[in-house]
Amino acid sequence: MTLFASAGEAPFQRLRSAVFQSAVLGLVMVLAVTASSVHAQGLSGLDKGDAPLEINADDGIEWRRDEKTYVARGNARAARGELEVFADVMIASYREGAESSTEIYRIDVHGSVRIVSPNEVVYGEDGVYDVENGILVLTGGNLRLTSGNDVLTARDSLEYWEGKQLAVARGDAVAIREDKRIRGDVLTAHFAPDANDKLELSRVDAFGNVQVATKEEFARAEQGQYFVKKEIARLTGNVKITRGENQMNGKEAEINLKTGVSKMLGGVDAFIVPGSVKK
Repeated sequence: MTLFASAGEAPFQRLRSAVFQSAVLGLVMVLAVTASSVHAQGLSGLDKGDAPLEINADDGIEWRRDEKTYVARGNARAARGELEVFADVMIASYREGAESSTEIYRIDVHGSVRIVSPNEVVYGEDGVYDVENGILVLTGGNLRLTSGNDVLTARDSLEYWEGKQLAVARGDAVAIREDKRIRGDVLTAHFAPDANDKLELSRVDAFGNVQVATKEEFARAEQGQYFVKKEIARLTGNVKITRGENQMNGKEAEINLKTGVSKMLGGVDAFIVPGSVKK
């Protein structure tokens, strides 16, 4: 089944460039418009606005009145503009709002979830979007976000918190750019407006079992921050930096991933050079 519709005003117009923002906007617009279409014209479309919306589902789109849900099932695809959302099943849960209007409060996607925009792709097996709180959570295997040369992976979940403008990767999370890697139990990616007022990744905070790896160095710490534009990582808590057979230990360090220069801040607790100690 294919549904063509015209989308009205997006409920989250302030979301702009980051893929999680795009994912949230796409899911809300896709399924909210689907819900309105069922009431008005039996899934034939809307006549408001001029932005085209297309929904495809091999096994059809269901309206379950008793459960107050709308279900697109079977290789479901939703597309608006340059954004596409793919899943085996898409489910929108709704309730009656003011003046008999329909209010979508939760959106679930299941099976081979893929969210595609011109610059990013996000992968997961299942997803839930909490519309009221603006929180999107993807779970399951193959959790991955790709954007140009950057890749973010996680074992447990990938989240986007709209109000805080941040993404969270949980469980053996890894941020990869070329031959550089930042790993932690949890990675928090912060977004900020660029010169064109579009959101871009500005900083990554790492917590628990933090590791930073380049071609020549490997560092460990309890916590860390990575400043994306400057390509500088700052590590704190039981820091160990290894280059070849040499190792520096300290409480705080700064690593320039662009130049490869590392330095301990506040002094070095130990500098170990294998073979330099005479027996």
